[in-house]
Amino acid sequence: MRKEEKLQIIENISAQLERTPNFYVTDIAGLNAEVTTKLRRACFEKQIKLVVVKNTLFFKALKKREIEGLDQFENILNGSTAIMFAETANAPARLIKEFSAENNKPVLKGALVQECAYIGAENLETLVNIKSREELIGDIIGLLQSPMQNVISALQAQGGGKIAGIVKTLSEKE
Repeated sequence: MRKEEKLQIIENISAQLERTPNFYVTDIAGLNAEVTTKLRRACFEKQIKLVVVKNTLFFKALKKREIEGLDQFENILNGSTAIMFAETANAPARLIKEFSAENNKPVLKGALVQECAYIGAENLETLVNIKSREELIGDIIGLLQSPMQNVISALQAQGGGKIAGIVKTLSEKE
């Protein structure tokens, strides 16, 4: 591979890191073409970008972006490596868990999620349980709605019709 090609690959990976800072480093060695195609399809459906890359080029892209915990990633970048980029922090972890149940691959080597480094396959369950932005918003809305629902329930249980009539009358006076 020529130097220009390597520099272009580093630039592409660096740009991808800027767009989607959450990434998972996985080992997919030993998967046949059929299973790899299924994995790529599953990634596409879940809006995960799967890239197979040379370890040295990926490490240079990490250096260029000045990623924290860089020294930890240097130790896991060996053998066959595939990188999963995603907007949703836990989507690749869920895919890895689901897919490896059937095929024993991909194996999580490490991840950088929400600016925290996770090294080793033992962190997969932790990564699966990280809540996405949408899930957190749903939890907050649920917490905010709970007190309002309690007030409405209390009003309906204790002659809520009378209280609603009084409130309506007061609102009509203004």
